[in-house]
Amino acid sequence: MSKKDIGKDLLATDRRDKILELLQEEGSARVRELSSLFKVSEPTIRQDLEKLDEQGFVTREHGGAFLRTVSQQVSSLTLQHMENLDKKILIAKRASEFVKAGDRIILDSGSTMTELAKCLVDFENLTVITNALNIALIMGANPSCNLMVTGGEFKAPTLSLTGDKAALFFRNVYIDKLFLATGGISPACELTYPGFSDIVVKNAMIEVSRETYLLADSTKFGKMSFASLGSMKCVQYLITDDGIEPEMAERITELGVKIIIAQ
Repeated sequence: MSKKDIGKDLLATDRRDKILELLQEEGSARVRELSSLFKVSEPTIRQDLEKLDEQGFVTREHGGAFLRTVSQQVSSLTLQHMENLDKKILIAKRASEFVKAGDRIILDSGSTMTELAKCLVDFENLTVITNALNIALIMGANPSCNLMVTGGEFKAPTLSLTGDKAALFFRNVYIDKLFLATGGISPACELTYPGFSDIVVKNAMIEVSRETYLLADSTKFGKMSFASLGSMKCVQYLITDDGIEPEMAERITELGVKIIIAQ
């Protein structure tokens, strides 16, 4: 989904839900940016932010708003999206079976990737690149791990680094395996994300990786977010749980993606 797909036809409640989804990914947003994104006036966006402020989700500031839980999340190194943790742990354990000593891997940011890092912390002689600060702290506890962290703009809710500077880090590197996260998988099998700044980073990760493993629990299927990375054809493997619907599994398999069920 591109910016032009988010139009004036959204109901106020739907628009506020989308604004909150964006803030839960990015941490903060400016009124001017939201006005352009949703194609509504700045006064309308201010009213939306005031409503979200009244509901306790955000704190209004001059020219924009920020997620109210940001300070607590950063100080405690906790992530915004921790739902369905039982499924994510299963997926992470299954994904760890595809890593062997000496591999050069990328660990994307997010809660499932955090669980994967916990599974890999005792592996020997891994080279790990990550854009997630909490994952770096986990993997950094292993003295045999050759750990590298990208630069970039800090996103508090995901404890990650993003944008063009993060993407540039992957230039001229070669990776065996990328473990990729997604915000959602559309009915058309496109990978979607709440924030546009991540798209350039995900593309850069994919371009330098010999194999890409997408880690996504079954609640991600049918979910649409703001930005699209494109078709799932960009990945070779999908590791998910047994909640995936047969019709969706068939569409994904037709794209040449091998589905691995974590049990």
